[in-house]
Amino acid sequence: MLRPGSTTAPSTPLIAPLAAPRTARPRRPGLKAAALAGLLALPLLLPATSRAQETTAADASQPTAPAADAGGGETRTEVAEAKTAEARAAIAAAQEEDANDPLEGMNRAIFWFNEGVDTVLLRPAAKVYRTVVPDFAQTGIRNVLWNLRSPLTLANKLLQGDWDGASVATERFLINSTIGLGGLIDVAGDHGLTYEYESFDQTLAVWGVPEGFYLVLPFLGSSTLRDAVGFGVEAYGDPVSRYLSNTHDDWASYTRAGVYAVDLRAQYLDVLDDMKRNSVDYYATMRSLYRQRQNNYIRNGKVDPDQFPSIPDYDSK
Repeated sequence: MLRPGSTTAPSTPLIAPLAAPRTARPRRPGLKAAALAGLLALPLLLPATSRAQETTAADASQPTAPAADAGGGETRTEVAEAKTAEARAAIAAAQEEDANDPLEGMNRAIFWFNEGVDTVLLRPAAKVYRTVVPDFAQTGIRNVLWNLRSPLTLANKLLQGDWDGASVATERFLINSTIGLGGLIDVAGDHGLTYEYESFDQTLAVWGVPEGFYLVLPFLGSSTLRDAVGFGVEAYGDPVSRYLSNTHDDWASYTRAGVYAVDLRAQYLDVLDDMKRNSVDYYATMRSLYRQRQNNYIRNGKVDPDQFPSIPDYDSK
């Protein structure tokens, strides 16, 4: 039987049968036989020992592979970190140049003043407007406001040399002012004559006038030096506003401006609330979005490759 935990057969019994003769017991090998066996095996052991010593010496003479790999890994890591730092510096420099906000301290103060006015007055009015006025009525009001701006859009299209755009603006104004019940219904838009926003700021940009530094205007919000000039020109030259002023209907001009502000604020209630909650720097976020929007208007929705920062080009090595 095998002993518990053993995988070999049991050894020979310690007690031999008593009847076994003494001559039957096996003889143990003598010292002479052991010495003779050792001499015969010595030539076989010497080559193996020599090869083992040569292998050990050769391994000791070569550099350790893990150390070389570790050194190379540290070098590649340092190079990668240097490239990353340079790329971040390039992006930061491009963003700083894009901000162009030398009056940031004053702009931030005006920005938060406007935010206070918005919190106390404009945002509550926009919430009531969106809750009380049905969606279809809001759409109709918005259509009327855009239709009243059509003469300005037409003038800017002509000043920009956009004859096709001027033709579309003219058709839209005539169709919506008549068939569309004074612009209440966007009949022209339903027939493929889509509205395109145009301002004198965009016209100045087409003429090559630089936008200038960033500004925040009281009650009006984000702007630039060029945009502020354009706003002043439009406020003075708007045919609808001038007509209302000449007829002493100032209340109509104020009502138009107020309804426009409330309707526009109502469109962005949720978006602005979400941005304010999640932005690390709400002022910088609004400044960036304003510039993106203006760039989109000027290019009529086409992507400007120059708006993206230049990042150093590295190879994969």
